[in-house]
Amino acid sequence: MRILVAYATKSGSTAGIAQAVGEELGRMGLDPEVRPVDQVKDVRSYDAVLLGSAIYLGKWRKEALAFGQRHADALRGRPVWLFDSGPLNPTPDQGKNEPVEEADELVRAIGARARITFGGRLIEEDAGWFTRRLVENDKTGNLMFGDFRNFERIREWAREVGTELRVVQPAEAR
Repeated sequence: MRILVAYATKSGSTAGIAQAVGEELGRMGLDPEVRPVDQVKDVRSYDAVLLGSAIYLGKWRKEALAFGQRHADALRGRPVWLFDSGPLNPTPDQGKNEPVEEADELVRAIGARARITFGGRLIEEDAGWFTRRLVENDKTGNLMFGDFRNFERIREWAREVGTELRVVQPAEAR
């Protein structure tokens, strides 16, 4: 079963999650291909798709949304999951998905099985001036520098997806 793990990232955090998901699916004997969305021209050769995006200022990356919209017809005929990373705190590990209206609309539009949120990563040295100011001036305590990606949880989710994919018949060649 060929599986595409496509992602859009701002500073590499989502790419790291996508890579971990691909590695876990590979350990399960599946055939994942991990690629940035801008390197994927067609999804019809894949039996399943996992699409991920960084969340920045409450929004998915434009290129991830464009990918989902451009390939919507082909994605509707396949098992699809969406994942995102971005919260700069441990709330995703408490089962709280970050509200992202465009991503939830994409779930409905393509019939994705689910969307899950993982913590993000923001290293102060990598942050631009605007982002550093946001974190420094955050009065809620919801924005922090650090790495909030929980790779144990990420791999567990990948195993759940992989287990479900093992019982799904590969999509017919289109």
